Amino acid sequence: MSSMPAEDIEDRIVRYADLKPCKAAFIDAHTPGSDQKENFAIIGGGVSENPEQYVHIPEPHGFNIGAAGQPSKCRNSLHDHFTAEVFFVLSSRWRFFWGRWGDAGEVVLEPGDIFNIPTGMFRGFENIGSDYGMIMAILGGDDAGGGVVWAPQVIEDAAAHGLMLAENGRLYDSRKGEALPDGVDLMPLMSDRELAKRLEPTTFDVLPNCVARYWDMVALADRSPIRVIGDKALLHDRPGFEVEFLAGTTDSSCCSITSRPSVLMPVKGHWDIRGDWGSVTLAAGDTMSMPLAHQYEMSPATRGEAALYRVVATDDPAGSTSRHCSDQAWHMRCGDIMVTE
Repeated sequence: MSSMPAEDIEDRIVRYADLKPCKAAFIDAHTPGSDQKENFAIIGGGVSENPEQYVHIPEPHGFNIGAAGQPSKCRNSLHDHFTAEVFFVLSSRWRFFWGRWGDAGEVVLEPGDIFNIPTGMFRGFENIGSDYGMIMAILGGDDAGGGVVWAPQVIEDAAAHGLMLAENGRLYDSRKGEALPDGVDLMPLMSDRELAKRLEPTTFDVLPNCVARYWDMVALADRSPIRVIGDKALLHDRPGFEVEFLAGTTDSSCCSITSRPSVLMPVKGHWDIRGDWGSVTLAAGDTMSMPLAHQYEMSPATRGEAALYRVVATDDPAGSTSRHCSDQAWHMRCGDIMVTE
C-alpha cells in the first residue's frame, strides 16, 4: 500500500458546512411549492440540468453522491431515472410518493431510514417536518444514466413559470430573456403509450423490499457492518454499487482496505477515520471519498449514538432495477442478511 500525504486527505472530504447549493438545478425551480429547494452535487455531476451546478469532487467513482435540501413543505416533482436512485434521510421527516400522478403509494421516512427506489416509476418527495431538512442521494453510474425523465405535467407547469427544458437536457429561463437555440427543440412529452408502461406499485408492494428503517438496522448491525443494498442484502439489488450500514460505540471499530471506489457518509454522531495518512473526524452530513489501496480503521469518536453508511462500487452495470433482478423490485424476496467482515 502506498503512503498518502496527510494534507491531501482533506481534498477527499466534503464537509456539510461547505456544501454549495444550486437553487435552479431542475425544471421545477420556478414552480410554486418547489421553488425553494436546493440541490448539491457532492461526488460527480449527478443529473442536474443546470451547467452551473457546482461539483465538489468530479472524480469518477462508478456512482454519484448528491443531496437535496428543502424547507418545510417544499416538494420535489415527479420524475424518474434510468439507473438506481437511493436516498437516506439526514434530517427532518420526508414523504416519498410515486405513480403517474403521485398517488399510487407513499412512505414517510425518518432520519437514518433508507429507500432504494425502483426504476420505471415516477417518484417525488417533500419535507413534511417543521424545519429545513436534508436527504442524501446515491445515483447509479458515472453519468447517472444520462438524465431525468419528468412526468408530463411537471414540464407543462414549469413552462407556465418560465422554464423550458430542451431536448439536449439543458434548461432555458425565459424570465432571464433566454430562448431555445436555433435547431434545438423542446424536450418531447412522454406519449400515452410510454406512460402506460410506467409502474404503479402500492405502498404494500414497495415497503418490504425497498425501505430499511434506521432502528431496525441498528439492532441488526451489532458492531459489524450489514449489507443494506446488494446481492443477498436487506434490500436485494445490484445497481452497480453496494451500501453498508455500521452502528457502533466508542469501544467498537471496523477495519477495511479500499480495493474499489468507496465513500463514507455518517448519518449520526462523529466518526474517527484512521489510515497511513493520519486521522480525520467526520460528522453527520460529511462525505469522504476513500483513497484506493489504503487500509483504514473507523470507530465512533464520542459516546452516544453513531452510525454511518458506506457505499462501494461493484462490477455490476449501472442499469435499471429489473435488469438485475429476476422479478420486479417489490416482488423480490430478500436473501440472508450479509454481515461483512
